[in-house]
Amino acid sequence: QVQLVESGGGLVQAGGSLRLSCAVSGRGFSSYVMGWFRQAPGKERDFLAAIRWSGGVTYYEDSVKDRFTISRDKAQNTVSLQMSSLKVEDTAVYYCAAKQNWNRVSDGYDYWGQGTQVTVSS
Repeated sequence: QVQLVESGGGLVQAGGSLRLSCAVSGRGFSSYVMGWFRQAPGKERDFLAAIRWSGGVTYYEDSVKDRFTISRDKAQNTVSLQMSSLKVEDTAVYYCAAKQNWNRVSDGYDYWGQGTQVTVSS
């Protein structure tokens, strides 16, 4: 069993930056894949980025590749999403997620955090 807890959301002006963090607890992290998703009001939950826990290999959705960076800190058991050049359209609830292998990277996740709200103002 894995537990995920997001933090770092809040209010930021358009053009600014924000760093989200996900604390991870459980067993057998060497083969885990960690992902970030978001869901805006009235919209589907969308995949953003993923990272292998062991080797740090990353994958990004094309729409955010130039502005968002995913990373992990093995010593702190955390996964982060660094967001820059934020737009009003980035306003959403952001979720971290986890699964145990690297295939179908944009879906199939088994564990989810509670979400953290990001609001971008004009």
